[in-house]
Amino acid sequence: MMTQAPKRRLGRGLAALIGDDATEAMETGPATVEARGLKTVPIEHIHPNPHNPRRHFAAAELEDLANSIREKGLLQPLMVRPRSDGDFEIVAGERRWRAAQIAGVHELQVLVKELSDGETLEIALIENIQRADLNPLEEARAYRQLMEEFQYTQAQLAQSVGKSRSHIANTLRLQTLPPAVLELIEKGELTAGHARALVATESPEVLAQKIVALGLSVREAEGLVKDQPEKRKAGPRAEKDADTRAFEKNLSDALGLHVTVHDRGGKGGTLSISYKTLDQLDDIARKLTR
Repeated sequence: MMTQAPKRRLGRGLAALIGDDATEAMETGPATVEARGLKTVPIEHIHPNPHNPRRHFAAAELEDLANSIREKGLLQPLMVRPRSDGDFEIVAGERRWRAAQIAGVHELQVLVKELSDGETLEIALIENIQRADLNPLEEARAYRQLMEEFQYTQAQLAQSVGKSRSHIANTLRLQTLPPAVLELIEKGELTAGHARALVATESPEVLAQKIVALGLSVREAEGLVKDQPEKRKAGPRAEKDADTRAFEKNLSDALGLHVTVHDRGGKGGTLSISYKTLDQLDDIARKLTR
């Protein structure tokens, strides 16, 4: 089980997790700062982080970076943590490590930090998000992971990664799309803007294929979505019995939010919680995940 990073770190960004000197070394290169733990390590003793939220590394981008490394060397050290076998695990910088291998580099400068599993994951997520190294779906997974593993709220996420709360909320909603649409996002055939336009539609897969086939811009995709018929609404509701109404009232009073129960008899039903602000949504999330 992963060890959680202390809550005092939440919402303070990458520097709060690894120290300002380490952040400066990662951003500007080792020559500009005397950071503790900086050393040169054979590349075969450096291993990727299995929990890195970034899963896709474009071959063309890696080749470009490899050419730069051949010409100018690695300008930024990797951040690593020691393993029990004497080797090192990457905390931040896997793309540089992959490109260095393509470039035929045999040794890399690394910044060694003693970090728990939880701190390693948190740094990897925040570092990738802050540097825009994730595709929209990887970003959404990273936000969800930070919320579930470290109890971040959307407000804390926004502060920590320098995004607006509406951006956080809209990105998280991408995970509700069907797998076929998510695959198009992963491949880069749909942007986050395209995907957001599809979230509330009734046939996102059909519309996604049309957007890709026609090469529509985000604005054109939004126009296409507006031309679609609205989602079908449920028919007239049957009168609720006294027990259901009492349950709705009790739960609404407990949460401070409007709660609606839609019972379909032996077929089950749904329970809906309505909110008006992102603060209320954060509060619901905290109560449901606690």
